Amino acid sequence: MTVYERRKNIGGLLRYGIPCFKLDKALIDRRRKVLEAEGIRFVTDCEVGKDVSAEWLKKEHDAVVVAIGTPAARDLKIPGRELGGIHLALELLEGQNRFLTGEITEAPINAKGKKILVIGGGDTGSDCVGTSIRQGAASVTQIEIMPKPPDERDASTPWPLWPYMLRTSSSHKEGCVRRWNLNSLRFIGRDDVPPASACVSGVEVESVEWEFSPEGRPMKFHSVPNTNEVIEADLVFLAMGFTGVPAKNPIVSQLKLAQTTRTALVADPVRNIFCVGDCASGASLVVRALASGKLLQI
Repeated sequence: MTVYERRKNIGGLLRYGIPCFKLDKALIDRRRKVLEAEGIRFVTDCEVGKDVSAEWLKKEHDAVVVAIGTPAARDLKIPGRELGGIHLALELLEGQNRFLTGEITEAPINAKGKKILVIGGGDTGSDCVGTSIRQGAASVTQIEIMPKPPDERDASTPWPLWPYMLRTSSSHKEGCVRRWNLNSLRFIGRDDVPPASACVSGVEVESVEWEFSPEGRPMKFHSVPNTNEVIEADLVFLAMGFTGVPAKNPIVSQLKLAQTTRTALVADPVRNIFCVGDCASGASLVVRALASGKLLQI
C-alpha cells in the first residue's frame, strides 16, 4: 500500500489544522512509524493531479482510495473582503503548526499586540482564539451569527443526537469575548494608508433575531433595526466551516468522479475507485473519518 500526500508530512488536519497545544504531533509521528512497520509506504511532497497523474495511479495500483477531506473553506463575500489582514482560519492554524514543528522559520501570520476578531463559533474558531492568545494578541473577540446555545442539552436534540448546547473550550477560558446573534455586513479598512496596501480595521455588524422550529431549532433570522456597530480588528479570521470538494480539484476531474449536490465524492467500485472520510460524507469528526476507513471494503 502506498499513500500519497501533497504536504511535507502526513496527518492532514490532525497535523496542520489542530493546534499543537491540543494535539502533540509526536503522536502522529509515532503512528507513522507503526504504519511503516506494517508495510505502508508514504510518498510526501507529492500532489496527485500535478506531480503524478490520477491515470498513472490507476495503472500502477489495483485500487485507488481518495481521502482528501473537504479542502474548500467557507468564505465571507461581503464588501471589503479584498482588504489585507483578513484570512481563512487554516491560514493561521497551518502556518503556526508548520512554524512550531520546524517546517518554516517564522509564522506567516502573527497576532502579537493586535486586536483579533474571529468570525465563526465552532471548534476551528476556538482554535484561532487559542492560537492568537499564544501569539500574544492584545484582545480576542469571537462572534457568531447563530443564537447562543443553552447551557444544558436542548430538548430538540435528545440522545443519541449530538447535543445542541453551549460549549466552552480551554481557549475561551484563557481570555476571549464571545458574542452571538451578529451578522457581518462589511469589512472596514484603514484610511491612513494607500489603497493598494489597505488593511482591515474593523467589521460592521448588525444584531439579528432568530425564528425557531417547533422542535426548538433555529431556522431563519432577520435583522434588528438600528443595531449596527463596528467591532475594531487588526486581523480577522474566518472560521465558518468547509463547503466540500471543488469540482475543479484535479483529482476529481482526472478520476472523473461524480459528486452529490453537496459536492461529496461518489465512489466508483466498478473502476476500483473508492472514497472515504470527509470527502465522501462531508466535513465531520476525525473519529468518523477513521471509522469510514475501517469499514471500507475493497
